[in-house]
Amino acid sequence: MSRRRWAALTVLTLTVTAAACGGGGGNTAPSPGRTLSSGTPLPKGDIDAFTWVSYAEPPTLDYVHAFDYPQNMVLSNVCESLMRWTPELKEEPGLAEKYEQRDPKTLVYTIRKGVKFHSGAEMTADDVVASLNRHLDEKVGSYWISTFRNVESITKTGPMEVTVTFKQPDALFNLEMGASPGTVASAASLQAKGKAFGTADGGLDCTGPFKLGTWTKGQSIRLDRFDGYWGDRARSGKVTFTFVSDAAARTNALVTGEADGSWMVPAASVARLRSSGAGTVHGGPNLTTANLIVSDLKNGTLADVRVRRALSLAIDRQGLAKAAFGDYSSPSLVPGPTESWRNVGAAKPPAPAVTRDVEAAKKLVAEAGAQGKKIVIATTNTGPEMSVISNAVQAAAQEIGLAAEVRTIAPDAYTALFSDPEARKGIDLFPTFWYLSATDPLELYGLFQTGQFENYGGFSDPAYDKLVAAAEVEFDRVKRAQLTAELQATVATQLPWIPLADLDNVMFIGKRVTGAPTSISYLYYPWAADIGAAG
Repeated sequence: MSRRRWAALTVLTLTVTAAACGGGGGNTAPSPGRTLSSGTPLPKGDIDAFTWVSYAEPPTLDYVHAFDYPQNMVLSNVCESLMRWTPELKEEPGLAEKYEQRDPKTLVYTIRKGVKFHSGAEMTADDVVASLNRHLDEKVGSYWISTFRNVESITKTGPMEVTVTFKQPDALFNLEMGASPGTVASAASLQAKGKAFGTADGGLDCTGPFKLGTWTKGQSIRLDRFDGYWGDRARSGKVTFTFVSDAAARTNALVTGEADGSWMVPAASVARLRSSGAGTVHGGPNLTTANLIVSDLKNGTLADVRVRRALSLAIDRQGLAKAAFGDYSSPSLVPGPTESWRNVGAAKPPAPAVTRDVEAAKKLVAEAGAQGKKIVIATTNTGPEMSVISNAVQAAAQEIGLAAEVRTIAPDAYTALFSDPEARKGIDLFPTFWYLSATDPLELYGLFQTGQFENYGGFSDPAYDKLVAAAEVEFDRVKRAQLTAELQATVATQLPWIPLADLDNVMFIGKRVTGAPTSISYLYYPWAADIGAAG
């Protein structure tokens, strides 16, 4: 199962996130005051150190369990992958200097020579094989196992060559090698450290521009520049991550200059940060959307597609997006992020107009014989955006004749909705924030295939399954996107998820520093190495 998605996005819902929308297919025009940045200005010089504030401490820095923002925000600067996800959300060679898809079931990586681990040892093909094969070890329990579901073997086939053989073609595998699944660590360190690898005690031995310095549990992680790095030398000698769970306290740290920057800025803090004079708020390209998961498509009121369509028609997406996510958001009628289409040009489907039609919704409810029928909306009380969403959906349901109950559950119970079918019993809807780890919309639309773990409501359509299968073996990116556009059209009509909004990546950076990317690439790109002096 792919726990990286449900766990990461459950945590996102627990953090008063100020995510906001990207532009493009599936959205209306940007909100007033919303300006997307392509990046921050290049530095004018080096700096000794800077500080970045995060809403939570990473539970681990082991790449096989790096499924969420706090882990990856740090780890992306210490460990690197075979491919690299750029600030423009494209893929390029990373620790592999090139790759070759020799046939649909054979992918060959040529490993970059002269790359050193932080310990001083030189990276070899054996390190790559050991690092990737950890995902296939059930005892390790990789959260990225779904990426490797079609893999037959990963072997060394030359001094600096690694070959991945597949049971069936997998067009997305190489894209995922730019994220945590493609991470390479020292094989010797992995063996020596065992379960301690990636912990405060066990440390890391990777190849990134920074090496792990001091990890003070509950307070901070310091990274130190690695002067033996194979790429461009980091502009800063050190970077310190501090952990502040309270949104107001994080904002204060940014306003006072105690911290130089942060991603996932709370929506309620944007106005204060803009007017503070302490720095700049940026909205950048993202791969995150807000949706309502329909948790039972076989029983209950929402099993009838007419009722799902009615509820979708009745939701005030414009008001909801503004109230829950602020300026950096756009209402959307498709569950996939619009930025996921950025690399396929004309294959991107046209934007469906976001409209609200309460009268049409009432007619659909009447046709379905659903007047007065009950739906249960699950929520949790860990962030104001959750109550905004649940209250808006409840109001929409009641306006069209449904009896809607908002059921507030504890954070742990809410997390269980994403992993335990028993926990979803008696629940009709629950909100999610969903991000992709590769710039390809199939990564989302493939999860509605029959039997997929994240197909929480049990959506099943043989024609849809056949189309997913065809897309997964199509290596031509544009042709794959054309197939995925058909999948999107089906999902937008059948509504196994009810879309709400497309969200931008929101960042604040202080006046003292510059150079950080504004896109969600910071999860896997060594962004801290680019930060230097602003003046």
